[in-house]
Amino acid sequence: MKAIRVASCGGAEVLRLEEVPPPSPGSGEVVMRVAAAGLNFIEVYQRTGLYPVPLPFTPGGEAAGEVIAVGAGVTSLQPGDRVASVAVQGAYAEQATLAEERAIKLPATVTDEMAAAAMLQGMTAHYLAHTTYPLKAGDSCLIHAAAGGVGLLLVQMAKRAAARVFATVSTEAKAELARQAGADVVMRYTHEDFSAVVKEKTGGRGVNVVYDSVGQSTFEKSLACLAPLGMLVLFGQSSGPVPPVNPRVFAAGSFFFTRPSLFHYVADRANLERRAGEVLGWVADGSLKLRIERRYPLAEAEAAHRALEGRETTGKVLLVP
Repeated sequence: MKAIRVASCGGAEVLRLEEVPPPSPGSGEVVMRVAAAGLNFIEVYQRTGLYPVPLPFTPGGEAAGEVIAVGAGVTSLQPGDRVASVAVQGAYAEQATLAEERAIKLPATVTDEMAAAAMLQGMTAHYLAHTTYPLKAGDSCLIHAAAGGVGLLLVQMAKRAAARVFATVSTEAKAELARQAGADVVMRYTHEDFSAVVKEKTGGRGVNVVYDSVGQSTFEKSLACLAPLGMLVLFGQSSGPVPPVNPRVFAAGSFFFTRPSLFHYVADRANLERRAGEVLGWVADGSLKLRIERRYPLAEAEAAHRALEGRETTGKVLLVP
């Protein structure tokens, strides 16, 4: 079968399409035929070596497709079942393995591409808006990269909670997407000081929470946007890692700071099923809108990574074997 392999860390050019033996399921595992794999920034971080993984490896943890083989001890899945997961072992491939306990069966009304577009980014938006800082009516939040894969979903979930949403984007086209998702105030951080706008629009108080996936280039101004006792949630670093911070900076407003990861919020089966079930249910009934902007064949994984890193994309990018 064909798979993307990374033999050494580096730029997008290290993503190579190779012929490899098909996987076999171990105990408690299944093999899925990958119909669509989700592209996420964590794979960029792994490819560059920012998040070290043993070499060589096949990237990708998010995918949807059909179970084609089951290992010993598997009782809840059988060949022919349609599943999705954020814990696939090498999703940039025609086939991949995953643990039975990490697989979610798909509703009939959710396509493979919809599931691959919704699982990781949808559950990320879910834990951010419902658990890390549970938004409620009357709250205000700032969402960076609001036209990105997580951003568009997070804006929608924040509006479901009746929160006031401030959003930053880089272009006018992305601004329009954020507005369509429900953002109340949209700012182009390349053209205006978003912290000044937030303070002006909130009467100098600031927002209850900032959801920041950008990192280095937004961190300081994100802090400046917070109301007293506000929370800065740093869940990504697309512009680069944040330099070391003196904890004293949080004393300006007794701020809270957290650097969460999805995998801690779905570590047990009950939370995985609850979050995935709600996200996929909203997708199925149309109340959560997905934007699948680009689809690339496996052979064009390099181009897909370059587009993601270059901030050329909005919504979700998929690899389709």
